[in-house]
Amino acid sequence: MTPTIPAELIMSLSKLDHFDPKAFQSVHESGDQLVSVHMNPGKPILQNGGWPKEIKEPPFDISYAVPWAEDAYYLSSRPSFTLDPLFHAGLYYVQEASGMFVSFAIKKTTDLTRNLRILDLCASPGGKSTMLQSLISEESFLVSNEVIKSRVPALYQNMTKWGFANGIVTNNDPIHFKKLPGFFDIILIDAPCSGSGLFRKDTEAAKNWNMDLVQLCSQRQRRILEDAWDSLKEDGLLIYSTCSYSKEENEDILDMIFQQYACISICLAPDPSWNIIETKSEKMAAYGYRFYPDKVLGEGFFLSVIQKKQGTEHTIKTKKSRNEGRVSASVEKQINTWIDEKTLRYLFVGESIHALPGVIVNEFETLKNNLYLKKAGIRIGRPGENELIPDHELALANFLKYESSYLDVSKSDALSYLRGEPFGLNSGDKGWKAIRYLGQRMGWVKMIEKRMNNYYPKSWRIRQ
Repeated sequence: MTPTIPAELIMSLSKLDHFDPKAFQSVHESGDQLVSVHMNPGKPILQNGGWPKEIKEPPFDISYAVPWAEDAYYLSSRPSFTLDPLFHAGLYYVQEASGMFVSFAIKKTTDLTRNLRILDLCASPGGKSTMLQSLISEESFLVSNEVIKSRVPALYQNMTKWGFANGIVTNNDPIHFKKLPGFFDIILIDAPCSGSGLFRKDTEAAKNWNMDLVQLCSQRQRRILEDAWDSLKEDGLLIYSTCSYSKEENEDILDMIFQQYACISICLAPDPSWNIIETKSEKMAAYGYRFYPDKVLGEGFFLSVIQKKQGTEHTIKTKKSRNEGRVSASVEKQINTWIDEKTLRYLFVGESIHALPGVIVNEFETLKNNLYLKKAGIRIGRPGENELIPDHELALANFLKYESSYLDVSKSDALSYLRGEPFGLNSGDKGWKAIRYLGQRMGWVKMIEKRMNNYYPKSWRIRQ
């Protein structure tokens, strides 16, 4: 089903010099659909951009690379990702190609060897967060925040699959970040918008679009930016993006920022062959970058990078928790049977042990005392009487020991495991085993005499 483009949208965009209404309508009427993924560098499997020969039935066919993002590819067709165990193991994320331009913006403007504090303010379901975490150093850290509580589980699940320890998931309103003045080096605001850039993927969005919605989104975007601004440090970068074509949600928002705050606009100068449209806002000549599906291989998208030139006083309140600290020597001995990573620090959060890079522990304390945390580093488990009881997050962590106990399974058995169904598994050993498919971990089972207990999270189980 092809979307009907609202005439009011065409009329508003026709005022822009670069807009081609005939080509724009034609590409929407064509029914073409693009599928793209970015791969997880923490779980490398491709070899020179292709599947290794030992994988006889790869989950998808790669057409070519997305030019503005690392480890990102267009696919020749859309497979059933739900029925691919490698998807559930976190080897790749299915993401729209235009949105991957965030990767180019970060690499163009940032020294990624530095220890960075990054906030993805409107992060769910996690596509841009997983991409950011793939780019930054292990000593940097990423806060992935989602305002809407019902959207947090999807963000948590995708960040868990990605397997890095230097990430924190929060559930906060943007105004809560005012308690962290000058804290972040980079803030990404992929703002809630009217969604006109996704009409090809979501025909319902086209039916619901109107100028009243655009104005409502514009007001919301202004509030989000005003609430988040103080938490960006001086000379820090704000990356603002939407999946809307409307000037009111893009260039007009840039004018608001530049009229209200001291900042400069960053020119990204993308490769001209990519056909990304560079624009300047009407009043303040701030650079923006527009993606149109009749010009690029992707959906509608807008992005701008702004550098803050206004100091924010640091008055962050942090109190040391009496319940946090290094685990005991006996508990650490249990942990060391699973993990051999000297840079990690192990902390109790409630009854669970979490692993975080040692260099970010102080920042973790600050965040814990000022925000609502939903995930902190990797929750590795809780100490039992004689053994560590591992958490599902540990099974998907990129640092789990290779020589830990594994059970390799076929694709059919892997799918049975993901459904929570019993399957034939012969193992003379008892205890915790990580289920692997093509060498990639998906979760835990526990072998008890002749019985196997499936510990794949019930809420994650597939229904197909």
